[in-house]
Amino acid sequence: MVSTIISTEDLEKRLTDPDWVIVDCRFDLSNPDWGFAEYQKSHIPGAVYAHLDRDLSGPAGKETGRHPLPDLELFASRLGSWGIGAGKQVVVYDTNGGAYAARLWWMLRFLGHPAAAVLDGGFPKWQQEGRSVRAGVEQRAPAQFSPQPDWGMVVTADEVEQIRRSPDHRLIDARAPERFRGEVEPIDPVAGHIPGAVNRFHGSNLSPDGALLPAGTLRSQFMDLLGGVPPQNAVVYCGSGVTSCHHLLAMEIAGLPGARLYAGSWSEWITDRTRPTASSR
Repeated sequence: MVSTIISTEDLEKRLTDPDWVIVDCRFDLSNPDWGFAEYQKSHIPGAVYAHLDRDLSGPAGKETGRHPLPDLELFASRLGSWGIGAGKQVVVYDTNGGAYAARLWWMLRFLGHPAAAVLDGGFPKWQQEGRSVRAGVEQRAPAQFSPQPDWGMVVTADEVEQIRRSPDHRLIDARAPERFRGEVEPIDPVAGHIPGAVNRFHGSNLSPDGALLPAGTLRSQFMDLLGGVPPQNAVVYCGSGVTSCHHLLAMEIAGLPGARLYAGSWSEWITDRTRPTASSR
């Protein structure tokens, strides 16, 4: 079982393995149709496509974030339609160093399917190495996916309100520093961050070539960020509970498992104007 990352070389060896399922998670927040269009032009052979808005999220409401978790029974059905079930190894990829793919990686773990890995370097590395690609839309034989959600992996806004005040916990914001500081806000109607949070941009987990940093480097950096707080007392969030999953992946690689996700994230937090916000402008 591969449960964190996999190399392009190792994935290429398993392209014809019927027990391996590859999922393309390419996405662009500013152009939601881009990922599927690119997938149809060229993708890793055998890959199916997962759309962040339609597949990996439920409908957004007045009191939710922009990408709330989907209805779990419906999502389990979707996973089954992609051929994901017991005994299947899943590999997910995108063009953003795993920033979107990590959402599906985390969701599979949350639902009790730890045999999921992110392709290190993603589709750009696969292409740069001249590995085979295919056009069109792929179909796989359906499987039965039985979700077993672990709700201990997620926290609610009410829990965040308590955690942000606790010196025994660490609340980590995965957005870009300028968004955390409240200097710019290109997506959500309110700028700033949750008071008490510390900032680490999810892109900091990557080397310049788009691959994950070595485990030892990630461990050292996250240990500094945690400042003595045990990883199981850490909670990550971002704009809508997507790119913050990249921190959970990085911490797992670093040997620091157990951090939890505030799935609603900043876009949910600000739906209630009684919740405090902060900025560093």
